[in-house]
Amino acid sequence: MTLTEEKKLVDSARKDPDKFGVLFDLHYQQIFDYVLRRVGDVPIAQDVASTTFYKAYKNLWQFKWRGVPFVAWLYRIASNEIKSYYRKSGNNLISIQDLEEDIGFEVTGKEDLELELVNAEIELEKHFDFLRIQKEIEKLDEKYQEVLHLKFFEKMKIKEMSLALNKKPGTIKSLVSRGLSKLREKLTEEPEEFVTDLQALEPNFKFVPALSESK
Repeated sequence: MTLTEEKKLVDSARKDPDKFGVLFDLHYQQIFDYVLRRVGDVPIAQDVASTTFYKAYKNLWQFKWRGVPFVAWLYRIASNEIKSYYRKSGNNLISIQDLEEDIGFEVTGKEDLELELVNAEIELEKHFDFLRIQKEIEKLDEKYQEVLHLKFFEKMKIKEMSLALNKKPGTIKSLVSRGLSKLREKLTEEPEEFVTDLQALEPNFKFVPALSESK
């Protein structure tokens, strides 16, 4: 879908829930995968992703088209919902069923979606290396968690991360650099295989113990 086509779809979705359902079908899996990698729990990821789309629909009138993909705005909302979940223990999350009932569109291929969720949970349990790295990233401040997840697991470039998080490219570069330095500090206490796992995600990452890095 071109940006012009997406703009028309977003404009139509402001008035027609079924059109927003098209946006949901286009972007749900991408947002769900991102949230799953952040929270490491399938049911919670499903609810956070659903809440993301619920808030996107309710606040669609505030969305201003600036010639960038709609999904960048969804990433921003999802990141905020992840922060909110950790701070409030998920008290304000909604389910896909709630989303359908409140907005009025029907999620297509729901059986396939549920099967994908089950498969995602199985795959997540298999990837102990990923879980170990995720655990270390989660020990960092939220601002570093965001950029490192987008870089490592969403494979975003600086410009894309800038759009998703609404931060200047220079700020993103600084956060990535600082976050990697924090991880480097932790690697001084981790086994060698952990370093190998991290380098598999980030081939250019070099393990050089940070002797003077302030915390």
